[in-house]
Amino acid sequence: MPGRRKSHKIAARDPDRNTSLAAFWLAAFCALVVTPICLFALFATNEGTEAMAATQARSFEAQSFTVTSPGLADGALLTRRHAASAGDCGGENVSPALAWSPSPEGTRSHAVIVYDPDGGKGLGSVHWVAYDLPASRSSLAEGEGTAAPGAFVGGTNTRGLTAYSGPCPPIGDQPHHYVFGVYALDIEPGSLAPGLTRDKLLEAMRGHVLAASSIVLRYAR
Repeated sequence: MPGRRKSHKIAARDPDRNTSLAAFWLAAFCALVVTPICLFALFATNEGTEAMAATQARSFEAQSFTVTSPGLADGALLTRRHAASAGDCGGENVSPALAWSPSPEGTRSHAVIVYDPDGGKGLGSVHWVAYDLPASRSSLAEGEGTAAPGAFVGGTNTRGLTAYSGPCPPIGDQPHHYVFGVYALDIEPGSLAPGLTRDKLLEAMRGHVLAASSIVLRYAR
């Protein structure tokens, strides 16, 4: 059953640059969704152990930074309205509304990453990458993920698109989990090239994350 936890906190500051990007991302993800498999994979390497320790040691700094989706509790099911409209997905491809607060002092921009760890036949899939949201922003309206350019810079998702792509899990699968992560950055808008993939964006953000949090939503067909 879905929990009704408050939004999940990620590390307020990144691990040391000697820690690999993969280990950092795994540590950040395990901080969101702690499962035996996740913890086994994380602690199977020294890098993973160091990354998790760095994540936990710094997480207290981000305790006040929260992410919500108006009308949707953490763990709630997304509606067909939010699902992809391509092919037989049957949705309307409307991104859910997001809100976050408060951004820490020194924030220059925000980034949003939506990731499905259950997708891609277990390899995970990226549904939305957005960055260069101004420091003054504290929300994204419903549907803004596919709005006209200008509200943010679009990164490249798994489908090769630079806008929101809604869920479309295989029919009959258990509900997939969609991690809507928001990052407060000390990166000035305009500093990053457009079209970055999730991995490239995470690499560019290293050392620049002031706080981060997420809400996990689910969807099944």
